[in-house]
Amino acid sequence: MSAAILLSVLAMTAIVALRYLAASGIFAAVTQRVRPGYHARLGPQIRREIGWSLASAAIYGIPAGVVAWGWQERGWTQIYTGWSDYPLWYLPLAPLLFLLAHDTWFYWTHRLMHRPAWFRTMHAVHHASRPPTAWAAMSFHPWEAITGAVVIPALVFLIPIHVAMLGSVLLVMTVMGVTNHMGWEMFPRRLVHSALGGWLITASHHQRHHEEYRCNYGLYFRFWDRLCGTDRGLSPNA
Repeated sequence: MSAAILLSVLAMTAIVALRYLAASGIFAAVTQRVRPGYHARLGPQIRREIGWSLASAAIYGIPAGVVAWGWQERGWTQIYTGWSDYPLWYLPLAPLLFLLAHDTWFYWTHRLMHRPAWFRTMHAVHHASRPPTAWAAMSFHPWEAITGAVVIPALVFLIPIHVAMLGSVLLVMTVMGVTNHMGWEMFPRRLVHSALGGWLITASHHQRHHEEYRCNYGLYFRFWDRLCGTDRGLSPNA
């Protein structure tokens, strides 16, 4: 690995780690304020979550760093910077395509990791968080982290996207990854129970997955869960 690629990998690892610490820290503080005592007696669990998450940040940083280097130094990717390179109507479409593709990959790999042998090898670390907290967003075994780390780097070779819109995808990934693991619903009831909310995943939906394991596998949208009969609705405990 060349020095330039190594520096890019280290930089992206630091960015992923700091993004995780900032986002999870902010929402953990919100939890502490809104739900005092929610984290009581969870100190050892939270320390494990942070440890696994920082290890995951290093794994995410490797393909991200290589792709960043390839984009800047070789022009390998479909990332573009000019606002007129593609029609303006395409700007919001690209992030939606990324999220739909990521959601599809996540749903099917997630279901696979709930098969007993795969679960023990790859996914048990994540479900060791009982209840999940804002710090659990990236608490993965390295094998599971690899399945998540390759998605966005692969998509930038396939789907043209403006660099600012790519930033919006990463923002949605970060915020939803954290808020869906908070264990309580921070979004207004009127949104969660609206027609739009019926297709989006929030803490109420994902909490049920952590309670029952065999349902609610999606990441952003409930489309695949509904189509495949694995949607069991919202948790009354979130």
